[in-house]
This record gives sequence, C-alpha cells and structure tokens, in this order.
Amino acid sequence: MTSTQAMLSRRKAFVGLKACLHIIQKWRATPSQACRIVRISSHTYRRVLSGNGDSVRLNVDQLYRVSMVLNIHAALKMTFNNPLNVHQFPSLNNHNDFFNGRTPLEIMAQGDFISLYETCRRIQSLPLIGFRDLDIDMQSYFSTNDTVSEPFSAEHLT
Repeated sequence: MTSTQAMLSRRKAFVGLKACLHIIQKWRATPSQACRIVRISSHTYRRVLSGNGDSVRLNVDQLYRVSMVLNIHAALKMTFNNPLNVHQFPSLNNHNDFFNGRTPLEIMAQGDFISLYETCRRIQSLPLIGFRDLDIDMQSYFSTNDTVSEPFSAEHLT
C-alpha cells in the first residue's frame, strides 16, 4: 500500500469512526459505553470528536464495530419514520430472551464482539419482520417505564 492509499484509508476510518461516535451519542450512551462498543481509548474518543483524529489507526475489529453501529443506525432509520424513535430505541429496555430486560445499548456496551453482533442482527431484522414504516410515538407506544416487549419478542426472532 502506498503512503497516499494509507492516508486515504486512515481518513476513511476517521470519518467512519466520527459518524459512529455521533450516532452512539444520540443513543444517549456515556463516553465509557461508546469506548467499549467501538473498543477505543477515551483519548481517541476525545480526539475524534474534537476533529483532531485524522491520524487515528483502527484495526480490523474496530472497523467491523464501526460498520455494525452504522448498520444498526441504517436499520433503525428504515424501521422508524420519526428521528426521535431512531435515536431512542437503543436506550429502551427490552424483555425478549436475548435482552432480558436490558437495553440494546447495555448489551452492546458489554464490549464483546458477539454482543454487538447479536444486537446488530436483531435490530437489522426489524424491517424484515414487518415492523417497518411505523410512525409511532415511542413514549406512548412503550410503557411508561421505557420497556419494550415488541418488536424483539422471541417468537419473531428465534
């Protein structure tokens, strides 16, 4: 790889990571949760969000994690018409077998790759199971304690 290609690759990684971190922030994640999801240091987190991370180098694992966050965001945008729903969904409690009352954000922030992957897989299936084009108010649709019993019910996703 030439130095120009390497610079372009680092630049693309920086742009992807910055978009990823902005999405995670909109999910109401803490900086610590964001760092665990993408497996970056708090120093890298601050540098990228301040716009000074052009030289950041991401390994393959980190690039896959960035990709999954971007794919989760795309799936949520395909599922919900309301931007507020897109951003709040990962922070809502969910009671299917996989989540066991936890939020998708909590699962992803465990930091292991399989938790992020399984959360991504389940969220990507939302438009496929007919949970598409719903223009709903999340606060009135879900119970007052921010719990989700649908759309992640076990009978839909097993």
